[in-house]
Amino acid sequence: MKRVDIYVKVEVELDEDEPTERVVREICRHLEKLYAVRRAELTNTVTRD
Repeated sequence: MKRVDIYVKVEVELDEDEPTERVVREICRHLEKLYAVRRAELTNTVTRD
């Protein structure tokens, strides 16, 4: 079986008091529940106004 890295850009809008790390962990957790996803991790964040 071959492994493939897939890079996906996700743009979210958060409330000022919403912790970015919590949202990232939750997104990764959901991705890891999907069939064939072995690992999901954060590689970069960019905060824009």
